[in-house]
Order: sequence, then C-alpha cells, then structure tokens
Amino acid sequence: MKQPQDPYAALSVRLAGTRFSQIRYREQTESTNRDASALLGEPGSAGLTIVAGFQRAGAGRKGRAWLAPPGSALLFTTILPEPLPSAALWLVPFWSACVVQGALAEAGIHTRAQWPNDLLVEGRKLAGMLAVSRVAGERAYVGCGVGINLVRYPDAERAVAPPPAFCDDLRPVAGPDLLAAILERAEALFAAFERPAELVQLWERLAGIPGTRYRLLPEGESEPFEARALGLEMGGALRVERSDGSILAVGLGDVRALR
Repeated sequence: MKQPQDPYAALSVRLAGTRFSQIRYREQTESTNRDASALLGEPGSAGLTIVAGFQRAGAGRKGRAWLAPPGSALLFTTILPEPLPSAALWLVPFWSACVVQGALAEAGIHTRAQWPNDLLVEGRKLAGMLAVSRVAGERAYVGCGVGINLVRYPDAERAVAPPPAFCDDLRPVAGPDLLAAILERAEALFAAFERPAELVQLWERLAGIPGTRYRLLPEGESEPFEARALGLEMGGALRVERSDGSILAVGLGDVRALR
C-alpha cells in the first residue's frame, strides 16, 4: 500500500540547529494534544512537533469542538524543549499567541490577540491555542496546541458559530511554510519565559490593550457584560473596567470572551 506523502518532511532540514527541528506528521489522529500529552517528559520528546492533516476529535477551551475538514487548517502541538517552572504555566497561551501572531504577520496576515487564547481578523477567529501539561513538582512539561484556519471550505459560515476567518481570505499560505515560520519564531522567543513582564507587555500590544472592548460571559450565567480591557495581570487574569466604572480582574476560568 502506498504510504501518504508527508508535506512537512523537509522542515527538519530547514529547522536544523534549532530546538524545534523534530517534526512528526500524521495524516489523521484524534487530537495532536492527546498525542503530545502521552509524550510529555518522555526521553526524546523535547522540542517535538506533532502535526496532523485532520483531527477526529479536536478541541478548544473547556472541551469545545474545533472543526476543521481535512486540508483546511494547520493543526499541531509542539512540546516545549525544556520544562517550565510550574508557576509559569499561565504564560504559555500568551507566549503561543505572540509566536503565532508574529509568524502570521511575516506572511502578511495581521491579527489581533483576544484574551485568553485566540487570534482574530476583524473580529473573526483565525487561530486558537490550547496548552497541555504534566506537572512534576516544581517543573511542568508543556505541549502548545495550535489550530490555524488556512483554507475556507464550503459552508464554513454555517458550520461554525460565530463564523471564522481563514488565511486565504487575505492571502494563500502553505501549511509547511507557516509551521516553519512559527517554529523559527518559537526558537527566537523561547527566552521570553524568563522575562514575564516583557512578555505580558508584548501580548498587550498585540491585543490592543489598554482600550479593546470585550463582551464577557461569566461561567454559569446567561447574560454577558461589556467591559474595556485595561491590562493583563501576572497570573493571566484580565483587568477590565465595566460600563459603571467598576474595575475587576477576571480569571481564565471565570468568564468566556464572546465575539
């Protein structure tokens, strides 16, 4: 039986000399995050990227489905090349957003970060990040899962609510080229984990903070509230000002950002 062609086979050569040169392609899998979770902390897994042509059970935050027909998205999980301090885990989605946003910008696709883990084009979701981890005392082994909409498919407007954005709405981008650019930027930005305040400031610039307005739906409630984002706090909470002038910090598990 003819083996499926690996469109990412050449990337290991391009990325040689970086800590992110290991690429493992799967034509389809349940979830690259699930695959990576089984390898966290295992010998030889540091810096490995698992990329899939199709995910049968892709998921976003809080178990929400990530729908992406074969060939429509870049779907991968990268295991960080070194464990992080457990106390630094909250930085991962913001670091991932900075990495992916920078690579997309190099390709001419300009996005805005939305707290806590999305990249938007004109208010529509283009990319999402979801980390997986295994904590061993004060160290955490981490996989950064990323999904990026590449090619608009039929009925995309009706298949996903609210309707997403796609790279080819702006310009065509090849998955292997974009993944290589992301991993090159991950190499360049990896040391940012040692400078949390600088990383927070970088993410705030990409998110248009202060000033960007949010519709936030508290967990367990049916009515969202409007607020103006003021800043990202250490620990990952978003500091916002409500329409009545009150200021509060909303945590990663407290609210959902609506579009």
